[in-house]
Amino acid sequence: MVDTEALAARSIDILARLVAFDTTSRGSNLALIEYVEAELAKLGVTGRRVPNEHGDKTNLFATIGPNVEGGVVLSGHTDVVPVDGQPWTSDPWTLTRKGERLYGRGTCDMKGFLALALAAAPELAKTSLNRPVHLAFSYDEEVGCLGAPSMIAVIARELPRPAAVIVGEPTSMQAVRGHKGIAAFKVTVSGREAHSSLTHLGVSAVMAAVKLMGLLTELSEKLERDSDPASPFTPKGATLTIGQVNGGTAVNILARECVFWFDLRTPPGMDPLAILAPFMDAARVMDGELKARAEEAGVRVENRSITPPLAPEADGAAEQIARLLAGDNGPARVVSYAAEAGQFQGAGFSTVICGPGSIDQAHQPDEYVDIVQMERGAQFMGRLIEMLSV
Repeated sequence: MVDTEALAARSIDILARLVAFDTTSRGSNLALIEYVEAELAKLGVTGRRVPNEHGDKTNLFATIGPNVEGGVVLSGHTDVVPVDGQPWTSDPWTLTRKGERLYGRGTCDMKGFLALALAAAPELAKTSLNRPVHLAFSYDEEVGCLGAPSMIAVIARELPRPAAVIVGEPTSMQAVRGHKGIAAFKVTVSGREAHSSLTHLGVSAVMAAVKLMGLLTELSEKLERDSDPASPFTPKGATLTIGQVNGGTAVNILARECVFWFDLRTPPGMDPLAILAPFMDAARVMDGELKARAEEAGVRVENRSITPPLAPEADGAAEQIARLLAGDNGPARVVSYAAEAGQFQGAGFSTVICGPGSIDQAHQPDEYVDIVQMERGAQFMGRLIEMLSV
């Protein structure tokens, strides 16, 4: 019998170590990975890195138990979103307990799950398992799930096939069977600078960009109107938002450049590129019109990432396992955020989302995870160890 109280306490100690690493996506995660490798090495477990092309970030996966099929992958990302400009009331890089909550960047999204997996590792290593647990820690999830695909490809190619992948995004330790996909785009509109009184001599990139943003606003409203009322998601249908806009240098100068970012989130079964086809056509037309006025002007649309949705599986093995381990007999659930789960599923793995904390706290100032969630996560890990040692 696994001592889950001790496991929970150990996970909180490990969470404090993980939170202390600033793994904001714009930086490196190597220091955290080195810590994880060192902890696994104490157990005689060797991790394998799958780095990015620059070598400043890396995925890490490791197997505990026999090299056989039917194991369980515990997957999570190591990166976190920025704290810049957020009104934190405690140090975001120091785990701070207030009452029954643990505060710090990444506590719920999603270092809490990583801490639980690492806290379970000593028990897994000393237990005679008949099926393995594979730890799979990725980078750059928060900027488009960019890191996981290369690791997933290695897992699919080289590891004995696992029975289930459990992605530990915050779900309040309840099984989630589906999530939306996300496609992110950067639009750069170039113009020609001139005095704002001499509009015939220049091209305002901002004025042109506003027209494109207007088209996206209209598309967003159409997607809302056309959403399926029977959809299990909230919001029901696809959603489109413009999240960042930068342009111009002064009020009396025609802007040389305007850059904006938008994302499109789609339920399973919807093609983001097909939805955006009319916008792409309009951008190409505007590109030609701007170039006719100034050769250096134009429009460039870059697809920065496309993360596939997680489609609910009929009688999915991963969901059945997660429900058993979580003691979850509740209704079927889906979420509107995107995660690596769809990428695992796309590689042919039965996949589910289940982890500590609530998405309501993710990305917020004073992000926290409830201690009871870590305790429930410890019970989940205890049942996993018992299940794989039967």
